[in-house]
Amino acid sequence: MTDAATRVPDRGLLDRIGLPKPLVLGYVGVLLFMIGDGVESGFIAPYMADHGAGTDVKAGYVITVYGIAVMLASWFSGALSQVWGPRKVMWVGLGIWAVFDALYLVFALGTENFPLMLLFYGIRGFGYPLFAFGFLVWITGSAPKARLGTAVGWFYFAFTGGLPTLGSLWSSFTIPQIGEMGTLWTALGLILIGGAIALVGAKKRGGGERLAEPGITTGQSLYNSVSIVWTHPRVLVGCLVRVINTAPEFGMLVYLPRIFSDDVGFGTDKWLQLLAIIYGTNIFFNLIFGALSDKIGWRTTIAGFGALGCAISVTVLYFVPTWLGPDYYWVAVLAGMLYGATLAGFVPISALIPNMAPENKGGAMALLNLGAGGATFVGPAIASLFLPLVGAGGVTIVFLALYLVALVLTLFLKMPEEQGAAKDEPAAPRPQATTAV
Repeated sequence: MTDAATRVPDRGLLDRIGLPKPLVLGYVGVLLFMIGDGVESGFIAPYMADHGAGTDVKAGYVITVYGIAVMLASWFSGALSQVWGPRKVMWVGLGIWAVFDALYLVFALGTENFPLMLLFYGIRGFGYPLFAFGFLVWITGSAPKARLGTAVGWFYFAFTGGLPTLGSLWSSFTIPQIGEMGTLWTALGLILIGGAIALVGAKKRGGGERLAEPGITTGQSLYNSVSIVWTHPRVLVGCLVRVINTAPEFGMLVYLPRIFSDDVGFGTDKWLQLLAIIYGTNIFFNLIFGALSDKIGWRTTIAGFGALGCAISVTVLYFVPTWLGPDYYWVAVLAGMLYGATLAGFVPISALIPNMAPENKGGAMALLNLGAGGATFVGPAIASLFLPLVGAGGVTIVFLALYLVALVLTLFLKMPEEQGAAKDEPAAPRPQATTAV
């Protein structure tokens, strides 16, 4: 990275708050895209169960297949961005999402065909990671390092602002007016608008083209994203932490919609509004912890506020509302806000992991994105596997245990200079944000 890339000139409000000015429209586009992607998050599992899947468990299988696609596409997004450029990867993601969502709505849900649900919804899962995480690679390759945690925080502000925050809020208003199927069609419109804003608005901005050195092929880039597992094993540990970060979030979306709306008695509208409140809190804390981590340390923030905080809050979120019942909705709101806030404690991992392998940042981002995508598979898979065996409370305890595992693993996420790296190993300058836990 050049000296010019590490300087942080004061050019105005956007620079002072850590939002890369050249990519502002990209952030706006990602927000709208993820709103469209998040429209279904609060109701799609029970809706599929009632319209072709047959049971909540079989609907969970569809979401699990979707999660596998998301996991693979998340890995590809980092590796392919190196050789194709983030901009082209985002175009591919937008096209996949739009085409296969239309097929899913018309031929799978429209005919209540379970095998086609598995096929079209699964393939559509390749779409959003290529689009969103392609943009994340764009950010990490162009934002000043001293404010990288903040720039990443703004990405997750946009990402989580849409999925599932504003997406769920959108659904809470549109479902009573045009129903679930009509709401799903509006999601496609939001996707197309967001994609156009991001890709047309930022089409001439730096960092969107090929990032790899001349001569590096697609196969070599994919290999580099795998070889980092043995050249930098701590990056693999970071990948596992990233899986645990949001696996419970996606896992709870398999069983909480039915429990909170029907069993607890909040109803669908209040459940969707609760979901919006949870992640509305999260998007603001993404900014807070992104900026805070640049001061107190990336690893410190992940361990203390992220892993330990989520171990507490995920337990409170499930057990307290189910114990108290429908008359204490405000308690569920407070519990949800606590989970949303602590979930943001993991934000600095997207700044920490690439700088743990400064000579192979593309491979590190690919593996990190693999972890992000893996969460969409692991979470629903855990819920689908354990829900019939131990019930929703037991699944929640499994998620509590996972966050405690993440707390321990985070202690191993160290920068090269903290590991006593060899003198001839390239290393990034030590930023403020690497204080020890």
